[in-house]
Amino acid sequence: MAAQPVSQLLRRFVRSCARGCSSVAPVTQPRPGEPSRPSTEELSTRLQFLREHAAPFSAFLTDSFGRQHSYLRISLTEKCNLRCQYCMPEEGVPLTPKADLLTTEEILTLTRLFVKEGVNKIRLTGGEPLIRPDVVNIVAQLHQLEGLRTIGVTTNGINLARLLPQLQKAGLNAINISLDTLVPAKFEFIVRRKGFHKVMEGIHKAIELGYNPVKVNCVVMRGLNEDELLDFVALTQGLPLDVRFIEYMPFDGNKWNFKKMVSYKEMLDAIQQQWPELEKVPEEESSTAKVFKIPGFQGQVSFITSMSEHFCGTCNRLRITADGNLKVCLFGNSEVSLRDHLRAGASEEKLLSIIGDAVGRKKREHAGLILVLQDSLPANPSISSWNLHCVLGLGSRVSFSTQMATLWRIPQTSLAQQWLGSGSPQRHYCSHIDTDPKCLRSGSRVPAAPSQPCSTSDQLTHVDSEGQAAMVDVGQKPDTDRVAVASAVVFLGPVAFKLVQQNQLKKGDALVVAQLAGIQAAKLTSQLIPLCHHVALNHIQVQLELDSTRHAVVIRTSCLARGPTGVEMEALTSAAVAALTLYDMCKAISRDIVVGEIKLISKTGGQRGDFHRA
Repeated sequence: MAAQPVSQLLRRFVRSCARGCSSVAPVTQPRPGEPSRPSTEELSTRLQFLREHAAPFSAFLTDSFGRQHSYLRISLTEKCNLRCQYCMPEEGVPLTPKADLLTTEEILTLTRLFVKEGVNKIRLTGGEPLIRPDVVNIVAQLHQLEGLRTIGVTTNGINLARLLPQLQKAGLNAINISLDTLVPAKFEFIVRRKGFHKVMEGIHKAIELGYNPVKVNCVVMRGLNEDELLDFVALTQGLPLDVRFIEYMPFDGNKWNFKKMVSYKEMLDAIQQQWPELEKVPEEESSTAKVFKIPGFQGQVSFITSMSEHFCGTCNRLRITADGNLKVCLFGNSEVSLRDHLRAGASEEKLLSIIGDAVGRKKREHAGLILVLQDSLPANPSISSWNLHCVLGLGSRVSFSTQMATLWRIPQTSLAQQWLGSGSPQRHYCSHIDTDPKCLRSGSRVPAAPSQPCSTSDQLTHVDSEGQAAMVDVGQKPDTDRVAVASAVVFLGPVAFKLVQQNQLKKGDALVVAQLAGIQAAKLTSQLIPLCHHVALNHIQVQLELDSTRHAVVIRTSCLARGPTGVEMEALTSAAVAALTLYDMCKAISRDIVVGEIKLISKTGGQRGDFHRA
C-alpha cells in the first residue's frame, strides 16, 4: 500500500529533473514565483534516490524477454506534404477515412494510460506530424503528464521554423529532422517537392532556440546520397548537430533492394579515412544509435544499424499508428486496434490487458526475421554516386558551395562547382558516376579505344531456333572492358528553350532532373528492356548542352563496364529517358517539342569489334 505514495513522489522527482535539465532542451529561467532550479548536487542526490527506490516497472509493458517498453511513438497523421521516392509513390497512398483516425482526446487518453504505466518518452511522428492543425495543443497536453520526461517530434522540417517557437513553449524538448541530401536539386528529386531552404531554415531555428543537439536523420542509399557522407559529417564541426546515418530498411512499397543498402561499417570506414581521430562515445543501454565524435567538433555522428547490427535485444519502443493500432515492432505485421476497444467502452483494466497481451507476443528480433549480413559489404559497382565536382553551371548562378556556406553559416567546404566562362550563354551539365576514385577528378573521361571495323551478325541474336524470344547466354564469354556512347536531341522550341536556359520552369531545374533520370535509367536498363542482361556499371556520364541555334538540348551519355556483354543499351536507355524527362518537364509550355536523333555514337570492347559512327 505504501508503494503508491512513493511512486507519486518518484514521478514528481522525475518530472522535476527532466523538465529542468534535459540535454536536448534549451535552458530557461524560472517564472516569477517558481522555485529556482535544483543544483547539480541536488539533481545527483535525486537521481540516486530514484535508483534506490524505483517502483517495479509495469508488467503490462514488459515482454517475455524482459524488455521494458518506456518509449512510445505516436503517429498523428498519415498525411505528408512530401513524396519521398523511398517512402511512397508520387501520387500518394490511399488514406484512412478521417472517422477511423484517432481523435485528439483518444490520443491523450491512450498516452495517459501508457505514461501511468511507466512510459517516460513520447515521440510524435506521421506522415508529417507538423501538418496536424492541433499539434501544438497535443504537445501542451502531453507536457502536463507527470512522469513524462521527453516529448519529441520527427519531422521533415518544412513547417518547423514557423511552428517551433510555439512547440517549444508548449513543452517540446527533442527534435529529429529528416534530411537525405545537402544538394538542393537532389532534394527536389528525392522528395518530388520544393522545400530544401525551408528545411534549412527549420534546422537553424532549432539551433537558435537552444536545442542541443539537433538530430538530423539521413537515410543512406547507394547510388543516391552515400557520396555525401563526409559533407554531412563536416557540418558537425561548427554546428551542434547529431547527424544520424540510417541504414536503408525495407518497408511496404519502398521496393527495398539489398544492393541499395550501405552498411554501418562501410560508412564508418569512409568517415575514418577522412577523420582517423573519430572516437566512440558511450551510449545508453536502450539507444538505437552508435555515437561517434570528432575531437574539437561541436556536434556528433551516429549510426542507426537496423539491418547490419540490429538492436532488438534492448528495444524499448512501442508504436501507435494514426488509426489507433498498436505495433510492438516496426518490422512486424501484427497489430491490435486500441481504437476499436476504446470506442467500444473498454475499461482501463481491459485496455491494459490487451496491451500486455500484445507486448507479451513481441518476438526476440525484427518480428522473427533473422538478418544475416556479412561484416563487410562490398560496394555494388553498378550503383555509385554523384560527383558534384563535375557539375557545371551558368556563371550567373551562385556556386553550390557558396549557397551551402550561406545556408549553414559555416566556411565553404570541398563541395565546389567548376564554372564556364562568365560570358558563356550555354548551360552545361556533366555528371560522372564512378567507383574508381580517379574518375572523381574533373578531368577524367572515358578512355578512348582504337577504332576497328565492326562485324555484325546475320542472325537475330535474341531469337532461338524456333523463332521465340530468348535471352542470349553470355556465361562462357570472357570479361572485357566495354564502353558505349549514345546521344539524343530534344527540340524544345524558342519559348521552352529560353525558360530552360534561364532555369525558370515551375517544375524545377530541367537539366538537373533530366541528368538524374539518365543516370537512374542506365542503372535500371535490364528492368526496362526484357531481354537485356543486368550489367554492373563502373562509370556513367550524362552531359546536357543547350544548342541555341536549334532551340534544342543535346544529350550525350556514356557507360563503362567490365563484363561479358556490352553496354550500348544502357547508354541508349540513359539518353532516351533523359530526353523524355526533358519533354515531361517542358510539356506544359509547349506540345510541339520533338524528341529525336536517339542513336549509338560508339561502342568498344567485345568479340564483335568496335563501332564508331561516322
